[in-house]
Amino acid sequence: MVFNIDKLVRETVRGLKPYSSARDEYVSDGSKMIFLDANENPFENGLNRYPDPQQRSLKTLLAEQKQVLETNILLGNGSDEVLDLIFRAFCEPNQDNIITLPPTYGMYKVLSGINAVENREVLLTSDFEPDVFQILENVDEKTKIIFICSPNNPTGNSFQKKRIEELVENFNGLVVIDEAYIDFSESESWLLVLANHPNLIITQTMSKAYGMAGIRLGICYASAEIIAILNKIKPPYNINQLTQYQALKRVLDDTMVQEEVEQILKERKTLVQVLNELDFVNKTYPSDSNFVLVKVDDADKRYQELLEAQVVVRNRSNQPLCENTLRFTVGTPDENKKLIAILKELK
Repeated sequence: MVFNIDKLVRETVRGLKPYSSARDEYVSDGSKMIFLDANENPFENGLNRYPDPQQRSLKTLLAEQKQVLETNILLGNGSDEVLDLIFRAFCEPNQDNIITLPPTYGMYKVLSGINAVENREVLLTSDFEPDVFQILENVDEKTKIIFICSPNNPTGNSFQKKRIEELVENFNGLVVIDEAYIDFSESESWLLVLANHPNLIITQTMSKAYGMAGIRLGICYASAEIIAILNKIKPPYNINQLTQYQALKRVLDDTMVQEEVEQILKERKTLVQVLNELDFVNKTYPSDSNFVLVKVDDADKRYQELLEAQVVVRNRSNQPLCENTLRFTVGTPDENKKLIAILKELK
């Protein structure tokens, strides 16, 4: 299969001359320069200057940790901005289509609606795996992107490598693998083979394992060609200075992040053991993430009981293949002890 990114990018984007900000035109650490180019307030308070529009310090650190080049990285205001940029760069409104695999992350469908792009849904199999044959059967000349969430939300499982591989190798469009929960997974990240697949885009986030949901930072890894296209249309200063600073601190604290991940996995094991012993729990689905999907006797009833006990979980019963399911995020040891005590009191 010969992959040509130029055939996928929208014509208007291909010919677009991107906005050039003051900080794009002149790059310096600023230590000896007098900046009179960007109409900023000149009085120093630590935040009076525009942030680096290309987030170079953070990308340098991420490139080193993830074993990729800085030209393979784009940062977004949360993963949602990254996903929206992908739609806007490659999908022609009212013409192109994408494929999603419900039950899955709901923003793919929302973004397809916002961007006027047809969303072709191909349900996962009964064991929550991609149906490769049906997916490829739904592909036509206007199919631009297949969205894969692995580990999957809300089911929690990582998809079989061979199934994803088959899609990447047999689809002449873009395959986006959403790895928001990859740090909790026993499966290897697809970043390890990014260089082998020019049509592959991988998204990750600072919101889960890094514990930085409040700063809204999403990460996109792809070929330098794809990243260059996305950079053409991203807002010039989409990552603010405070976000860049906090992200740098957290990425540098790799030991603490790993310790927290290990604690979450330990707590997940304990929670699953208890859930499997409860009479109203019909099934606990295998999890490769920081949450557990559970099939119960009456999800609406159990959700309300937990809410009355001041515990908020997610009722996923409105999702395909997820009738009477609740999704439990793994909390701190203290939070899980309280949750377990409450669960054991339910009749």
